[in-house]
Amino acid sequence: MDRCVIWEVAAARKVHGVAGGWRNKNKERKRKGKGQEGGSLPVARSVTPTQIRIPQQMRPPAMLRWPAAAALALLLLLVIAAAPPAAAFYLPGVAPNDFQKKDPLQVKVNKLSSTKTQLPYSYYSLPFCKPDTIVDSAENLGEVLRGDRIENSPYVFEMREPKMCQIVCKATISDKQAKELKEKIEDEYRVNMILDNLPLVVPIARPDRDAVVFQGGYHVGVKGQYAGSKDEKYFIHNHLTFLVKYHKDENSDLSRIVGFEVKPFSVNHQFEEKWNDANTRLSTCDPHANKIVINSDTPQEVQAGKDIIFTYDVGFEESDIKWASRWDAYLSTTDNQARWFSIANSLVTLLVLSVAMAMTMLRSLHRDIFRYSQLETQNEAQVETGWKLVHGDVFRPPSNPGLLGAYAGSGVQLFGTLLITVAFAALGFFSPLNSAGLRNFMLLTWILMGPFAGYTSSRLY
Repeated sequence: MDRCVIWEVAAARKVHGVAGGWRNKNKERKRKGKGQEGGSLPVARSVTPTQIRIPQQMRPPAMLRWPAAAALALLLLLVIAAAPPAAAFYLPGVAPNDFQKKDPLQVKVNKLSSTKTQLPYSYYSLPFCKPDTIVDSAENLGEVLRGDRIENSPYVFEMREPKMCQIVCKATISDKQAKELKEKIEDEYRVNMILDNLPLVVPIARPDRDAVVFQGGYHVGVKGQYAGSKDEKYFIHNHLTFLVKYHKDENSDLSRIVGFEVKPFSVNHQFEEKWNDANTRLSTCDPHANKIVINSDTPQEVQAGKDIIFTYDVGFEESDIKWASRWDAYLSTTDNQARWFSIANSLVTLLVLSVAMAMTMLRSLHRDIFRYSQLETQNEAQVETGWKLVHGDVFRPPSNPGLLGAYAGSGVQLFGTLLITVAFAALGFFSPLNSAGLRNFMLLTWILMGPFAGYTSSRLY
């Protein structure tokens, strides 16, 4: 049987935007088939040509495009020139502050911290002396994430003007406040303060190393016993002896703060005359009578219903340390021995775990190889057992590809954030002057690594 197969081929031609006509070609082919009679298929009718109009895209000449770009650039320059002047800014603590004699120095208070509980509290959550109006300092996101709560305080100094036995306030402790004080003393909470972006530290002498180690903040109080008694009592540090170190300019009377230290004491203050706030004359601390606080022989016990008088001394000491190097003492006097011990301990632990894992894998591999060498027949050798079964799981699709893609993307995001942060930290881009800069940078890098994580997840899925 003969069959006719008709093919129609249509081609469009573009002549000045008008499509050409269609050409129809019919071809007949004869094929022989077993058990079928000859015949022919009906010929398809010709298709009426359809005209298609395609608009021509017009582009301006090159000589017209260049003046347009120049005009746009000129307009942009005019907008920039007409913009109002903007004031520059700097990170707090990065630029030095110069102080003249008798300039006021505002001491700020920070959170209460403890290495025992890791839970920060506000400074004014305890019955300390408060200023007339509590003002929160401008905080960035990094300080909020770290839990800093920087506020003003009633401690106000005057540059290079020593003061002795200054009364801050007298506070009457209630039952609830006494309980909170005892809890904070039990948990070894420390009070943190800031002066000119320098944290308050307590110098601790190390006779074995012939050096001084600084401890951040002073303890709220201590536990102790009276002589001849076995009952433990709680004593609060209500007298602070501040020491402000400054570097004086040789050519002017300006000074820059390079150190902020304190020595806390617990003193049960007494007064004979009528209480007159800050003008009250104390019998336990009177510079006119040559009575200064140098020890805690008569400590102030924390008792409900008792009055606590908070006092402070402030002294100034000229130092050869320059402003650019004022953080060296804080960073270089840490306990390097404990730090190297922690590093060595981590390395040894990692090494032991790696060796144990390697030995386990080698034993399993040797056992499988010995088993394969003992196979007698070819059929037994073709059976895959042991570690050879792993190759079948390599290209097997996971049961939950979406979850695997999300995990892989999160891993890429975390790895990229840590890698970039460590690289910038090694190059010295982070300074202790801006304490929250590292956290801000990590958060920003985590956000910027989001597209890479999304690409990895979608590509793996």
